Amino acid sequence: MASDPEQPPVSSFSQERKSSAEVTTEREPLLNGFHASENYSISAAILPFLFPAFGGLLFGYDIGATSSATVSIQSPSQSGITWYNLDSVQIGLLTSGSLYGALIGSVLAFNIADFLGRRRELIVAALLYLVGALITALAPTFLVLVAGRLVFGIGIGLAMHAAPMYIAETAPTPIRGQLISLKEFFIVIGIVAGYGLGSLWVDTVAGWRYMYGISSPIAVIMGFGMWWLPASPRWLLLRAIQRKGDVQNLKDTAILSLCQLQGRTFHDSAPQQVDDIMAELSYIGVENEVTFVEMFRGKCKKALVISAGLVLFQQITGQPSVLYYAASILQSAGFSLASDATRVSILLGVFKLIMTGVAVVVVDRLGRRPLLLGGVSGIVVSLFLLGSYYIFLDNAAVLAVVGLLLYVGCYQISFGPMGWLMIAEIFPLRLRGRGLSIAVLVNFAANALVTFAFSPLKDLLGAGILLYIFCAIAVASLVFIYFIVPETKGLTLEEIEAKCL
Repeated sequence: MASDPEQPPVSSFSQERKSSAEVTTEREPLLNGFHASENYSISAAILPFLFPAFGGLLFGYDIGATSSATVSIQSPSQSGITWYNLDSVQIGLLTSGSLYGALIGSVLAFNIADFLGRRRELIVAALLYLVGALITALAPTFLVLVAGRLVFGIGIGLAMHAAPMYIAETAPTPIRGQLISLKEFFIVIGIVAGYGLGSLWVDTVAGWRYMYGISSPIAVIMGFGMWWLPASPRWLLLRAIQRKGDVQNLKDTAILSLCQLQGRTFHDSAPQQVDDIMAELSYIGVENEVTFVEMFRGKCKKALVISAGLVLFQQITGQPSVLYYAASILQSAGFSLASDATRVSILLGVFKLIMTGVAVVVVDRLGRRPLLLGGVSGIVVSLFLLGSYYIFLDNAAVLAVVGLLLYVGCYQISFGPMGWLMIAEIFPLRLRGRGLSIAVLVNFAANALVTFAFSPLKDLLGAGILLYIFCAIAVASLVFIYFIVPETKGLTLEEIEAKCL
């Protein structure tokens, strides 16, 4: 909606910006975390989390299903196609096509996120998931198959960008950490489901079509769910303060949004919450859109350093490269099921699910920093054990199994959920759309780099030295977390901006 020149100024419902002395006095409760108890209903908070989390579920499912789909599509008897004889480059395009699409989606999000808003971006992501899944499942040629993978991947990029923002901006503060961390839980559920359904269909004629096509009904549910949900109230109020529409209309819409998000019991408190958020946003100063140069200054720069550093270390500390060794380590320890790579994947997926569940339960009690520091410390120990196994202790298979499980468990209580949680919380509101797109881009780019470089580095250096390098990087990430990453537990998003940046 175009700005109305007759609209009342923002100060009609929030206080005018004060002189610096006055602002300090007014900000003091905000900076010290003194804010009114936030009313919310657990039942009302479920759907605003669930439908965005389906975007993570489909991302995880794509990871798990593709491992079986590549086997199915190359089978002369079970592929159901005449072009099953794919070379290594074509297999690489098939497996990484969604990743490259996600990179494109992250770039697109930088330019369209603040215009579309979180809700509409997730609706677009659901549409791309649907179209990509159908194109892939019905592909008559290899080029059409790759095109479908790219379209699906663009949906991944948009969903992994918008879902953390929508959940963060609509979740009640006391359970915000649990809800955003649950999105990682849904990603792991998707991975396990992908491995499981893939193992069921891998021996079915044209089974790969079923593996990819099953994503389409979930995408439809996600799209209709986001259509029903309200827009993020914080995004609406940002547009009001920046005068990108009728101010009073945007404020009224934000009140209705809060009412839907909190439940009927708390309708009376919604107008006061909107006024409080507006006042806090006015004090913080979000009236003007952030420019590209401003993104690398002051609070914006600090938020970018924290978020980009976390998602970079998330990838370059060995995830998912360490899992490459899982089957051989378990085989050497005498686990007969390790001869089946799919069973190993399902086993580790279930373990990842359990450990992510642990993180979800304790994150809003312990805080973000303790889980990051404790989990990454465990990652350092696990990588040292695994590196030592491949260089010095090749007869101590039990030690390697302990190192593998320790790595998976510690990653899932630290970098796995905490990385996505922190990048959703740490950005100032007016930077959140563009800043999070940069963080997601760094995440997928680092993932692509590690995936690409892993095999040649393993051949050049050997497994042990490579794992030691990952260990050294994990130590560096521990230093980064200790000195740079703040604690955000119990703070509203506006308080995080005022107090932590």
